[in-house]
Amino acid sequence: MACAEALRVQAYFDGELDDAAAAQVQRHLGSCADCRALVQDLERLRTAIRRDLNPVASPQLRTRVAQALDAQAPAQVTALRVRAPRNRSFWLGALSGVGGSALAAAVLFVLLSPMLGSALQEELVSAHLHSLLPSQLIQVESSDHHTVKPWFAGHADVSPVVADFSGAGYRLIGGRADAVDHQRAAVLVYQHGAHVINVFSWEAKRGGVARESTRNGYHMIFWTDADLQYCAVSDTGWNELSALVRLIREQGVREAHP
Repeated sequence: MACAEALRVQAYFDGELDDAAAAQVQRHLGSCADCRALVQDLERLRTAIRRDLNPVASPQLRTRVAQALDAQAPAQVTALRVRAPRNRSFWLGALSGVGGSALAAAVLFVLLSPMLGSALQEELVSAHLHSLLPSQLIQVESSDHHTVKPWFAGHADVSPVVADFSGAGYRLIGGRADAVDHQRAAVLVYQHGAHVINVFSWEAKRGGVARESTRNGYHMIFWTDADLQYCAVSDTGWNELSALVRLIREQGVREAHP
């Protein structure tokens, strides 16, 4: 028989609960093996759907689209600048009547670009949710820079800024390695009140990532530092998340210019 909390667990997985209800579900997951298994099944399903359905535009495709756009007559290129329609039927009619395949490819490129960014955001939120399961959050438990940073050297592909900001209300409780953008990302884990904040870092390989975004109730702030891409993810408020990002960036400046 399914656990009576199964529906709330699904709502928790989808980010539909408020902070108090989400905290209750997290406590429940600590004692209910059936619900933990449910979250893992949902996680596997989401990963499979994202892997099978999200389009991946290769650099070669991007180059061909750009070259095709350059080859278009001015009147054809101008057609791309018309105001976006309010319904999907316009696109179906427009694409069916387009004579040049380059224009169709250009429209496809415009449509795919946000989806590529969305795939990364979904991947990060999925990793954040998975980390909240019992025994998944931390692989090296410490607030000491000299313990956490060397640990990443053998477990992740990057070496991020590592610092504890307990004095400002952001306690470093440890770190772990996680898969992000086909890399072994380094993840710093902070505790801020009742909220967990995961700060992911990996080698920057793509552009066009939105600075701020929200998925399923979880806020994300992206930034770059040298050749590293960072993303802080949490269900805490924007102001609280931004404050931690500012502290990390300031620490990065101090380390780069001692």
